[in-house]
Amino acid sequence: MGFEKDKASSSSHILQIPREDTPLLANTQHLSSPSKTFANVFIAVVGAGVLGLPYSFKKTGWVMGTLMLLSVATLTYYCMMLLVYSRRKLESHFKVAKISSFGDLGYAVCGSIGRCTVDAMIVMSQAGFCISYLIFIANTLAHLFNYSIENSNPKILGLSPKKVYIWSCFPFQLGLNSIPTLTHLAPLSIFADVVDLGAMGVVMVEDVLIFLKYRPVLEAFGGFSVFFYGLGVSVYAFEGVGMVLPLEAEMKDKDKFGKILGLSMAFISLMYGSFGILGYFAFGEETKDIITTNLGRGLLSTLVQIGLCINLFFTFPLMMNPVYEVMERRFYEGRYCFWLRWIVVLVVTLVALMVPNFADFLSLVGSSVCIILGFVLPALFHLIVFKKELGWLGLTLDSALVLMGAVLAVYGTYSSMLQIFGVKA
Repeated sequence: MGFEKDKASSSSHILQIPREDTPLLANTQHLSSPSKTFANVFIAVVGAGVLGLPYSFKKTGWVMGTLMLLSVATLTYYCMMLLVYSRRKLESHFKVAKISSFGDLGYAVCGSIGRCTVDAMIVMSQAGFCISYLIFIANTLAHLFNYSIENSNPKILGLSPKKVYIWSCFPFQLGLNSIPTLTHLAPLSIFADVVDLGAMGVVMVEDVLIFLKYRPVLEAFGGFSVFFYGLGVSVYAFEGVGMVLPLEAEMKDKDKFGKILGLSMAFISLMYGSFGILGYFAFGEETKDIITTNLGRGLLSTLVQIGLCINLFFTFPLMMNPVYEVMERRFYEGRYCFWLRWIVVLVVTLVALMVPNFADFLSLVGSSVCIILGFVLPALFHLIVFKKELGWLGLTLDSALVLMGAVLAVYGTYSSMLQIFGVKA
């Protein structure tokens, strides 16, 4: 196993070129308080996926969607803690290098194969998040400025508005993603979270007022055929598993991390559930894949939607940073490479151009890489590290998570692809 190679790894920090066993994130000397850790977990988990929850609830039914969301939140928390327990065991019982990230843990447990697997999943998931950001920005701006009742299929220079807006973002993203350090982008993270909370609050108030006025017909259960679709969106919504180990490492009182993480996940689950239910209750069968496009064209609604677009536009380079860390480490000896970053931005842009629906893409990313990253790998690593100490119940639970996650990922990916291409199963 990977943690048998500890003697080589202990001296890797003296090398200028990062080795396979070099921690991806540098250690920090500024430890976080419980309140700061709570906020950091919130920042790491909450993202654009919440905007697709009302549409997901429309497909699955609000009761089924809520139960699915809470189940995913519970499983996500459990698997996050499996990563923490595995890291603690390896650092306390084996002479391994400091494990600061998910990829470091993968290497410690399974060697280069573990590192490569985690890196691949992180690259695909983070890139998937950014693809969804471009889709959201383009669809929202097209809804605000181009579509109308009179003209439902407008063109700009012979292209659809979505394509024009995605290509309009491209040169600016090349510039933003060329910034070699996150230090200059840090204020954008704070701005993004303020906008997220403000926009969600406005949307929820609007949802309540609209529901009280129209009271649309609602479905409680959508049936088994949409189960995997809803599962994918729910898993996507709880992004951030890759940040758990760095956050736990930065916490001053690590014994309280599990409690703080649990409280954060409970708060986020309550917020997600409320947002999804209220959005579906307000618009019923008219609920769109991006809930903000259901709002009217008033000044407040327009400001909220533009604010979210600006938020995601500047969040793009922050979310792509883990991708660049992996790509530059693999292909450019860990050194900054602007042309490699530009190629990645181009690929992400081209994929965004081909995906028609925001929520469908959330389901695809959630059903594929996010399930593997969030459930399968944590359970597998925990099973390998604790295999000699786990009783039959622990072995059964870890094995069941690995098997269940693999099955859900395969079938969920298939189901999401059918939704994207409009094929009935």
